Formats: sequence, C-alpha cells, structure tokens
Amino acid sequence: MLLAIVSVLIIWQATVDGLHVPQVLVPAPTRVFGELVEDPVWLLTHSYYTLLATIIGFVLALVVGVALAIGIVYSRILEDTVYGALVSMNSIPKVALAPLFIIWVGTGIGSKITMAALIAVFAIVIDTVLGLRSTDTDMIDLARSLGGREFSILLKICFPNALPSLFAGMKVAISLALVGTIVGEFVSASSGLGYVIMVAESTFDTARVFAALVVLAVMGMVLFFAIDLLERVLLPWHVSQRREELVEA
Repeated sequence: MLLAIVSVLIIWQATVDGLHVPQVLVPAPTRVFGELVEDPVWLLTHSYYTLLATIIGFVLALVVGVALAIGIVYSRILEDTVYGALVSMNSIPKVALAPLFIIWVGTGIGSKITMAALIAVFAIVIDTVLGLRSTDTDMIDLARSLGGREFSILLKICFPNALPSLFAGMKVAISLALVGTIVGEFVSASSGLGYVIMVAESTFDTARVFAALVVLAVMGMVLFFAIDLLERVLLPWHVSQRREELVEA
C-alpha cells in the first residue's frame, strides 16, 4: 500500500511539472505537503472540531440506531412506521436538510452532530435488524422452553448473534458520520475542515483544499480501522476474523 501511494505521488508530481499544470487547478504534492507543514497546529485545531462532531454524532447514531432496530424487530407497529420513515428520510439528499438543522439547532457544533447522526443511523439500523433477525429460531425456541425471558434471550442470544452485522454497519456509519459533519460545516461553520475547504475554495487556494482533503482521508481511515480493531478484539470467534484460514483455503 505504501509503495502504491508513493508511486501515485511521483506520477502526480511528474505530470504536474511536465505538463505545467496551473497550481490553481491541480497543485503539486510538494505544494500540498508544504501546506500541511506550514501551520500544523492551526490545521489540527480545525481537525479536532470535525473529529469531535463526527464521534459524538456516530455514538448518538449507534445508540439510537440499535434501539430503533430492537424496536423494529420486536414491534410490528414500529416496523410499519419507523422503518418506512427511515427509508424515506434516507432517500432525501442531506445537503437539502442541512439548512433546516442550522435553523433548528443553531450554527454551533450541535447542527454538525445532528447531521452526522442523521446520515449514519440508517446503516446501523439496517445491519442491526438483519443481525437480530438472522438468529437461529431453534435456539430462541429452546431458550423460551427453558423459561428464558424475552429480555434475557435478546441480551444473551440475539444481540451477540447480531454483533457481526452491527460492526459491519458501524464501519459504514463512521464514514457517513464524517460526511455528515462536513456537510454541516459546508452550510454554516466557523471551524472544522469543512470550513477550511470552503474558505480556501473562495480564495482559489487549491493547495489548502487538497491539504484538508488529505487530513480528512487520514481521519476517515483511522476511524474505520479503529472500529475494525474493536471488532477483532470483541469478536475473535467470528468466521470473518479467521483470515489466515480463508486465505489458505
């Protein structure tokens, strides 16, 4: 992977220099790197605001999404109402909703958290519902015949069975939460990487735009692999973690 990245950067630099591409269109990697190291504290400060809103929005989406998924699985009324409402809400472009959340929640971090949670919650609900419904019905019937209560069955059988699907949804949701935060910052913000991109775009500072995009890409990778690491720690028994066996097979 590192070799591929280095190769892309070399080709990028050679192309920009060889074809004399204007820096306002596509800056050379050296210009982007210079922008990254020119004032790292300033860039990290804006990254912190984006990261904070993303994590809070993701956690909010996780809590609400799991609760909604349980309700959908165990309640036909919620399945007929909430499930359809989520599908309809997910089909609406979130950029169109961002101004409404600015009006309702304000221009502070709250609107960015709300946007992050709104975009991320759908993936968590869908995958958690799939995981809960994929539990072996014979195992559930056996637990009920032995006097197991519904809450105990959910906690000890259904939810552990749904964890692989939940983590799959979390991996998608963490990236979507970052997208939601940036969307909120595009509409109205005085801090964050989305704000940096909008200000740099208005002054045609393409190198700073690329620098912010690089930070966003690294941030997204770190968040994704943090969820992946947590999955490996909590679910070492699941077949998806037996990578060596799958490769050998």
